[in-house]
Amino acid sequence: MSRNGKVMVAMSGGIDSTVTALMLHQQGYEVIGITMKTWDYASSGSSKKETGCCNLDSFNDARMAAVQNGFPHFILDIREEFGDFVVNNFVDEYLAGRTPNPCVMCNTHIKWRALLKRADALGCDWIATGHYAHIYQHTNDRYVVSKGIDDTKDQSYVLWGLQQDLLSRTILPLGKYHKTEIRQLAHDMGYTELAKKAESYEICFVPDNDYRSFLKTKSPGLEQQVNGGNFVDKTGKILGKHKGYPFYTIGQRKGLEIAFGKPMYVTGIDPENNAVMLGEESELDRNDMLVRGINLIKYDTISPGMEALTKIRYKGAGNISTLHPAEGGVNVRFYEPVKGIAPGQSAVFYDGDDVIGGGIIQRSSLL
Repeated sequence: MSRNGKVMVAMSGGIDSTVTALMLHQQGYEVIGITMKTWDYASSGSSKKETGCCNLDSFNDARMAAVQNGFPHFILDIREEFGDFVVNNFVDEYLAGRTPNPCVMCNTHIKWRALLKRADALGCDWIATGHYAHIYQHTNDRYVVSKGIDDTKDQSYVLWGLQQDLLSRTILPLGKYHKTEIRQLAHDMGYTELAKKAESYEICFVPDNDYRSFLKTKSPGLEQQVNGGNFVDKTGKILGKHKGYPFYTIGQRKGLEIAFGKPMYVTGIDPENNAVMLGEESELDRNDMLVRGINLIKYDTISPGMEALTKIRYKGAGNISTLHPAEGGVNVRFYEPVKGIAPGQSAVFYDGDDVIGGGIIQRSSLL
């Protein structure tokens, strides 16, 4: 019987999850490693070698770390669960003219639930991952996600969808470390090659990072359906032809393949008319947005006018705003105009370092 309880650690084979498992093992937890197989790259139509977290080398790296340190390791096949929800949502959102965030959807609806289900079956008290964030219990008894101390690695943004029953059972040991410290820990533990291992920033089911080709593979005939639409300006004037509205996102400047003599950006997407709206950078400015699918973390309600720092993208610094419950969601009003609000992306509300909650951007308003 361990002194700290039994914990199931999600091990991808990468440095962060491996150090998480070894750290907890050294701290006296009874560790069970589990590696989730979410996707077969052959299903995406890609001929490239599997990379990232769903390849045989990663599975072997995770298993070897477990064997060397004397704790069990299992591979959990969640391809059916993952594909049915995360991949279908990814495709459907692009076809609806929105820009999805599959990592958020996976964390919220698949990964944590799958982990907790197996943790319960194996009698585990906790689940743990290698995310750079904190979880603590507030004085109001709610479990709160808070930013990791390494601003360059903080992953609290992608955890806004986790509900209280999941947070109460989750340990995130890396939130109090910088990435450089984790690399040094891996080296000190004898995992020199792992300490040098490059990180993957690709979507796990898009191995070549070409989501356009992936969409075509998953939606036969898509190119014929959407090709030949128009680029238009804010007055509806036709500016040229695009390659299909699902292949563009709000704020995009590169890859338009049309010359104007000045920088132009995607300012809107109209799926019904197969149109992509272009404009100058100032036309990206918005002062409010509607966010739905809200999950609250720090508080159980949002009071009208609550002030928050709202982030609309993972690497964004965020913008000061006020939150107003409305239309089955939250209306976010910014003090200063914000550029590039993309429907389908996550909006996450912060109170200092703590996540108040978050949701999916539905629409924004013109200035």
